[in-house]
Amino acid sequence: MTTPGIQIGERFLALKDMNVQAGRAAGGFAALGIGQGDSVAIMLRNDIPFMLASAGASRLGAYPVPINWHLKEEEVNYILKDCEAKALVIHADLLSGIGGAVPPGVTVFSVPTPPEVAAAYGITEAQQQHGVDAVVWEEWLEQQPPKEEQPELQVASMIYTSGTTGRPKGVRRAPSPPERAEANMAIAVKAFGLAPGMRTIIPAPLYHSAPNGYAGLALRMEGLLVLQPRFDAEEFLALIERHKITRIQVVPTMFVRLLRLPEDVRNRYDLSSLEYTIHASAPCPPKIKKAMIDWWGPIVHEFYGSTEVGIITHCDSAEALSHPGTVGRAVEKAIVRIYDDDGAELPTGGIGTVYCRMTTSSDFTYQGDDAKRRSIERDGLITNGDVGYLDDEGFLYLCDRSADMVISGGVNIYPAEIEFVLIEAPGVKDCAVFGIPDEDFGESLAAIIEPDDGVTLDAQEISDFLSERMARYKVPKHIEFRKDLPREDSGKLFKRRLREPFWAKAGRKI
Repeated sequence: MTTPGIQIGERFLALKDMNVQAGRAAGGFAALGIGQGDSVAIMLRNDIPFMLASAGASRLGAYPVPINWHLKEEEVNYILKDCEAKALVIHADLLSGIGGAVPPGVTVFSVPTPPEVAAAYGITEAQQQHGVDAVVWEEWLEQQPPKEEQPELQVASMIYTSGTTGRPKGVRRAPSPPERAEANMAIAVKAFGLAPGMRTIIPAPLYHSAPNGYAGLALRMEGLLVLQPRFDAEEFLALIERHKITRIQVVPTMFVRLLRLPEDVRNRYDLSSLEYTIHASAPCPPKIKKAMIDWWGPIVHEFYGSTEVGIITHCDSAEALSHPGTVGRAVEKAIVRIYDDDGAELPTGGIGTVYCRMTTSSDFTYQGDDAKRRSIERDGLITNGDVGYLDDEGFLYLCDRSADMVISGGVNIYPAEIEFVLIEAPGVKDCAVFGIPDEDFGESLAAIIEPDDGVTLDAQEISDFLSERMARYKVPKHIEFRKDLPREDSGKLFKRRLREPFWAKAGRKI
């Protein structure tokens, strides 16, 4: 019998106690004048107070605003100002790193950095000072009167997009009446494979949209929510065995890291409790998907969507194997269409920009940027900037993001296709393919590769590997090797950081 609640390391907070503490957070926030439509910023790693602060703000109809804790002072300042935060809940060790980022009038709550997080990130006691102007979260929480009632209109977290192509944008969704919120939840529960009493792990950071929403839904299912402070492949397997995990949501880079474990390590852990696994957030090479299905069985699912549109498509293991590369078919109440550059809807097989919408979701805007919101809509549908096509059975295939597509000598090239092949090369740990300036062709391809630890790779070997598997024009002209590619925990690469130096050298901007 599952005891509902949140587990991190050896600490456990029962769901009934969490609800009491979330009520106290709501009461305390309300005493600060925070109410419907306001914002509470949360800059925490995976930790119990993340869920408490989120739930407390939601009880007031205020927007929880998760902030990527990797961000620097100026970036944090931008988000705090942009969302007009009334409060900031932050781990103590992160406070010193953001210095003067907090605007005047924002109440700062310092959360003690727990031992599990400190151990995962090598944080010393000296780095965990609360700061003279901060309110200590735990001491404050104990003193607050609980607020039990829920607002009539429900709001979701205001997630800021990753900002890989510029300033991050806050997705501010209009409040939903209860019947619409329940309809959306029912669709998510079906697609995510959630079930009452489920036991899950959150290995990805809670500041990202998918794990953030998944964690909240898991608690609504009165299940066990295990927080992993930082993804480690073997520890992840150990947690599945220890807690008899039944359902998980992951990203493809985690599959890659799990598959790179030695076979004896992979076979060391009992994973028989797993019933349903779903992934999204970044492309998953078909070979990686098949390898995971071979290992874990036909329990691997995938969905496609975004912070803006929610869950749009879904596919199960059988569909993934019979339609390699697909991200699935439209879920109930979702619409998917493909348009060309002139705004004409394309027929089956036509490659163009993917537009979609979940018809039960309330509308959204980008915080402070309605014009940007309007620019991504066509016929009432929204684009995430992805390029793809639909087959005759309605399965959606993604080629790449429109911003990443390379036009070389008039030929469209999709780097994601090349990355799918390149990641299979012996010794390749991670890779990024993108366009750089070329005097003859306008653009040519570059590949930046992160080798496996202790492995030395040769550019010609990589070129030969690709040439044997794809057309010559898809083989990057420029190949170099680096350590630690700038990849988010969600699996998304910061390609802009890799591209910019090449274009700047040519005197051009991207």
